[in-house]
Amino acid sequence: MVGISDVARHAGVSTATVSRALSGNGPVLAATRIRVESAARELGYVPSSNASSLASGRMKNIGVVVPFLNRWFFASVVEGAQSALQRNGYDLTLYNLTGGTEARRSVFEHFLLRQRVDAVIAVSLELTENEVTRLHALGKPLVGVGGPLLGVPTLTVDDIAVARLATEHLITLGHTRIAHIGGDKAFDLDFNLPTNRRFGYQAALAGAGIEVSPELYKPADFTMRGGYQAAKQLLGSPHERPTAIFAASDEMAIGCILAARDLGLVVPRDVSVIGVDDHEQAGFFGLSTVAQFPEAQGEKAVEILMNELQAGSAGVADAGTGALNTSMPFELIVRDSTACPPS
Repeated sequence: MVGISDVARHAGVSTATVSRALSGNGPVLAATRIRVESAARELGYVPSSNASSLASGRMKNIGVVVPFLNRWFFASVVEGAQSALQRNGYDLTLYNLTGGTEARRSVFEHFLLRQRVDAVIAVSLELTENEVTRLHALGKPLVGVGGPLLGVPTLTVDDIAVARLATEHLITLGHTRIAHIGGDKAFDLDFNLPTNRRFGYQAALAGAGIEVSPELYKPADFTMRGGYQAAKQLLGSPHERPTAIFAASDEMAIGCILAARDLGLVVPRDVSVIGVDDHEQAGFFGLSTVAQFPEAQGEKAVEILMNELQAGSAGVADAGTGALNTSMPFELIVRDSTACPPS
């Protein structure tokens, strides 16, 4: 079996240099790194993960904590993070908090604190001060995705601006009776995403001088089924029917399109529909949406963590400035599901 000493002899360097060159930890000249990597490939050398962990004090493993895994957005963030981690030679351990409060307590009080991971990415979780402090005390860098966290580098999308952009698109087309399907209370716990998107919807209407009608709002659970059921209620009465619907997620928006078809309505002739996400099925359904690029969010989170790990920092932002917050991009994508209202 080829060992690190064989690579060192072949490259004409010390074993310590081989270790630094292949792990990325420590200074190595670019030409030397290339020579070592070439020697390792020629000899078929595969570094031992256990030996690397002992030498560096790291497990080469990142913990990613998500509130739900059966939602396209969260799965896409994880997919982006995993791709970026693989490029950096790291594994990913996923912690799914579908079990609620008890599952969350177990993850933050036991699993993440057992030194099994080098760093943590928290997706759409409003971590408590105690959870952040305990992770930082163990020297584990932490990045948040989905909202600001005091003392933690975070990635956020302005949900108010996202909702306002979607609603203003409908207003620009000439719609004045615009309904909104948002998240129910169960989805308003961390960072208040459903509330913020509702605020953006209301702000767009107010900015156009359109009165906000409570009967044009329906809560749902961010699923196609939930969007379908909410849209059935909104579209069931021909006399009070909205001419457009803004749904807080593409999955709910797709449910709206299916409900409209079952009611004999044509999208967008009878009702326009717009969502948020740019879900993988959005193009198939011709859905207009506001894309928020979740895979890019996962990749960016890994980029920040890699910088933190290389710097040997625990990821604590300066107390005087609060969290280091990075705003992520979003973009209006117009497809076939939105048009001018019926005359």
